[in-house]
Amino acid sequence: MTSGVPAAPTEAALQEARLVSRAAAGDRTAFAALVQAHQGYLRKLLGRVCRGDQGRADDLAQEAFVRAWRALPKFRGESRFRTWLTRLAYSALSAERPALPLADDAPPELGAHSDFAPGADWRIDLDRAMAELSEAQRHALLLCYGADLSHAEAAQVLGWPLGTVKTQVLRAKAKLREQLQAWENTP
Repeated sequence: MTSGVPAAPTEAALQEARLVSRAAAGDRTAFAALVQAHQGYLRKLLGRVCRGDQGRADDLAQEAFVRAWRALPKFRGESRFRTWLTRLAYSALSAERPALPLADDAPPELGAHSDFAPGADWRIDLDRAMAELSEAQRHALLLCYGADLSHAEAAQVLGWPLGTVKTQVLRAKAKLREQLQAWENTP
């Protein structure tokens, strides 16, 4: 049982807060450190969202960092910097196409790649299973599991109600469980 008292920030969180503060004041070196710390995460996430089109993912990541630099003085720290940056990336993505659907009627597309799966056969099956998910389910799942965001953070990034994110994740997990059932007893 927790005491209800928020945990003290980690040293890494305090260091990042100092970098954000310095970058917001115009310190390009501090901003470069933030870019260095988050670009791998953002490029990998966007690569999955863009279904392997790394050129497009890199363009979106660059756009997100440009937006971050411009908007950093307005960043209030109400969310983690990573969550805010991911939201900016999704805003850049939304600017180039219509809003993400909330229904399960999106056509199947090529799924994301798993870096933690044991072998090429698993990755192929996972790609096929991900292709069966709606775009909304895929985005919710990638943010909650691939980007390690909480449901609330994913809802903030996507601009959806928290219940919608939870529903999309549950539906995605159920579909994946069904599609990957053959792997259940694989050593």
